Amino acid sequence: MALTKAQIVGTVQNHLGLSRKRSSQLIENLLEIIKKSLENGEDVLVSGFGKFCVKQKRERKGRNPATGDDMMLAPRKVVTFKCSGKLRDKVNA
Repeated sequence: MALTKAQIVGTVQNHLGLSRKRSSQLIENLLEIIKKSLENGEDVLVSGFGKFCVKQKRERKGRNPATGDDMMLAPRKVVTFKCSGKLRDKVNA
């Protein structure tokens, strides 16, 4: 099961003793900062957690799975995540 934004808000509320509304605003603002940075092509590094990076993908040959027709996929940007060594160690412990 995935951790939801609502669960994160609830955890922040419990740990910091903030109201539900204030906790929600805090999380929304944090996510907005991360989104804006990625939109601007900037990497987001969270020490001890990992790094979000924007990478450019080249134009490439693809196939329409419904029809089987070959097509060219346009170049695009994707967001990647690389976890830190500390996080990797905790996950593998």
